[in-house]
This record gives sequence, structure tokens and C-alpha cells, in this order.
Amino acid sequence: MKRRSLLEAMLTASLLPIMSACSAASEGAAQGAGTQRSKLSLSKADWREILPADRYAVLFEEATERAGSSPLNDEKRDGTYICAACHLPLFASAYKYDSGTGWPSFTQPIAENMGTKTDYKFFLRRTEYHCIRCDGHQGHVFDDGPPPRGERWCNNGLALLFVVDGEPLPALRG
Repeated sequence: MKRRSLLEAMLTASLLPIMSACSAASEGAAQGAGTQRSKLSLSKADWREILPADRYAVLFEEATERAGSSPLNDEKRDGTYICAACHLPLFASAYKYDSGTGWPSFTQPIAENMGTKTDYKFFLRRTEYHCIRCDGHQGHVFDDGPPPRGERWCNNGLALLFVVDGEPLPALRG
């Protein structure tokens, strides 16, 4: 029994420098992301003043727009889809596709700019996703998308703005 305890202590001691270095590296990477992904500290009241009521309802009250109502469904140009609240880039047009659902859909996001959480609205377990910077609700991700990832990132059009390639992205809000 003493031998096992000694071995465990030695293993733990030998891993501490590695674990510490990994932790420091990941902290540095997170800080290196800079202000682009820094959390905004605007209140819901602030967002209500900045955004039109329909966008505010989707982004900060997790409302859902009517299927087929977004002009972004028909957007075919190359460009970038950004958060309608804070302007953080969320999707590249190369990953947009017609899912037949009536909402703009993508096979993948700009991963480091998206956060997820589980929700149980409508008594179903779903994965909700949101802008990592402002926490604005975007939509839900499902596992019925096309290969190779098999993901469908189903977005509310009101939660996005489209910037065509060649045009400058707007300055980040906040």
C-alpha cells in the first residue's frame, strides 16, 4: 500500500509542471484573443436602446422569428455573417447552405466566436448557441446537417447582419 501511495505522489509531482505550463499557455491564448472576444458589460436595457425591438427580442429574449421571413435565406454572395448586436463575425458564407427549414443555416461557425448551452424549451433537449462576446442568442445546432460534420447551425436571420466580401466589417460595438 505504501508503494502505491509513493508512486501516486511521484506521478502527481512530475505532472505538476506540465499542468501548470498548459494552464498558463491556455490563459495566454485567451488573453491573446484580445478585445475582439472580450465579454461586453452592456445591460439588457442598453441593448434595448441600441437595437430595433424585433432584433432585441431574438437576441436577448431568445425569441424565434417566423420561418421563411429572413432575407438572409436568399443571400448567395460571398461574405461574412456577423452578430447583429455586437458585430462579431460568426459565420463565413462558404459554410451557408439551404437546409429547407426557412432559417439561414450553416455547417459550422467561426468556432472561437460561438458559445453553446443546453436548453429544454418545448420539452426537448437542444443545444442553443450564442455570440461569445455579447451573449446574443443566435439559434440552435442540430445533428442533421450535411457531411462532413453533420451539423446544422440554424440561425435567426434577425440575429445576423451580412457583410459582402470586399466591404469592411463594421467596428465592434461596445
